[in-house]
Amino acid sequence: MDEERETLQRIVSTLVNKNDEIHNFIDMLNHTISNVQVNSSNAISELDEEFDGLYSVLHEMKGSMANTIQQEEARKIQALQDQLSQCSRALESSEELLELAVQSLDIKNPVELLEAARQIKDSVTVASAFRLSLKPKVSDSMTHMMVDFALEKRMLQAVKFLPVPKAPEIDVAACLVADNCITVTWRMPEEDSRIDHFVLEYRKTNFDGLPRLKGEQHWELVDYIKATQYTLSGLKFDTKYMNLRVQACNKAVAGEYSDPVTLETKAFVFSLDSTTSHLNLKVEDTYVEWDPTGGKGQEKIKGKENKNRSNTASPKRSTNSPRASARGGRDRFAGESYTVLGDTAVESGQHYWEVRAQKDCKSYSVGVTYRNPGKFDQLGKTNSSWCIHINNWLQTTFSAKHNNKAKTLDIPVPDRIGVYCDFDGGQLSFYNANSKALLHTFRTKFTQPLLPGFMIWCGGLTVSTGLQVPSAVKTLQKSENGLGGSTSSLNNVA
Repeated sequence: MDEERETLQRIVSTLVNKNDEIHNFIDMLNHTISNVQVNSSNAISELDEEFDGLYSVLHEMKGSMANTIQQEEARKIQALQDQLSQCSRALESSEELLELAVQSLDIKNPVELLEAARQIKDSVTVASAFRLSLKPKVSDSMTHMMVDFALEKRMLQAVKFLPVPKAPEIDVAACLVADNCITVTWRMPEEDSRIDHFVLEYRKTNFDGLPRLKGEQHWELVDYIKATQYTLSGLKFDTKYMNLRVQACNKAVAGEYSDPVTLETKAFVFSLDSTTSHLNLKVEDTYVEWDPTGGKGQEKIKGKENKNRSNTASPKRSTNSPRASARGGRDRFAGESYTVLGDTAVESGQHYWEVRAQKDCKSYSVGVTYRNPGKFDQLGKTNSSWCIHINNWLQTTFSAKHNNKAKTLDIPVPDRIGVYCDFDGGQLSFYNANSKALLHTFRTKFTQPLLPGFMIWCGGLTVSTGLQVPSAVKTLQKSENGLGGSTSSLNNVA
């Protein structure tokens, strides 16, 4: 009995669910019917507007062309009337002269007849009737003002509803990825003069090949592109790839998207590892700032300098670094080594990143180091670290440092420094990030993975990652390597 009741309850529940589904579907159908009616009414209204606009153009054109015909009519009639007036005057003069000649024939006196004949001859010579052109100045034909709408009629008879544009085709071979920009080029499978604009969509991904349905970022959209090429600039390549697709749009409708393509956008991405930083540094992802209160109670800095410092606790540090739990802060810097390292090592390949210092920075260094430097080690003062150092205390000095040796750089200090590391080629170069002018190059053989390193005292540094090696830097590297390049006296084969 209980089983039958339970079975019946399941059947009832199933029927209720099915009835709800049918009710919802009926509501959806009614809503769709209503939408069809509304959209059809809107389409007819738009059709009326288009034809009214066409009628308006034709009516305006008819008025303009009729006005031209009337002007031509007035011009011809005026010319003919002028000619008619001239002829009437000439005829009147000629008739008077004829009457005088006839009368002269009755003169009996030979002398008088001779004189009359001479006067009549002179009058005939200058008579206007003999200088008139007896041909109309203008033709009565108006056929040159006729129009032939045969071609236009065929075009109008061929007018149909706007077709859905075909999907564009992205030309992968013509696409370019360089300098943190992506230039996308596409074409239509066949010519379509009704295309109004294109829409480009893109999204970052770490997967090669076709886009995946799940776990992907939302598409970013660029609308109203008039050309068949577009450049996405100012990108941060913090993923390995980027998906792109394009659709064509006419005045009324958008077509299907092109087959998506995936372009490689790999670049070096890292954050500052707060677990490696000196207590007097405040670290936030890609920004490090000098914090003189951070080390109070844990470490004295230069003895008497701590006497007047406040009891403010050290700022909380992020533990988002993947190495945070494993490293446990054992290699935190101390003493005057106001240093923080990147959380990702360079183990192969060519990489590039940039650093911008605040204007009030008194001293800072930018470079690389092998893993696990000593707590009191400073960048450039060991044989396992390389850097350029800027000192703005009292007067500005600019130098390249390695193995506790410094080489003065007699060039202006840029506001942004680019760091290029070719691990396999054993090269570390520093550039003016704005002009891409070379500042200094270290050449050596790297035997261990390298970590980006930064030292800061009084001020702050901002690190920009996700950058590709700029084209200008690649060109300079080829030129420098082609010329052999001089090896800095600071370099050694590690």
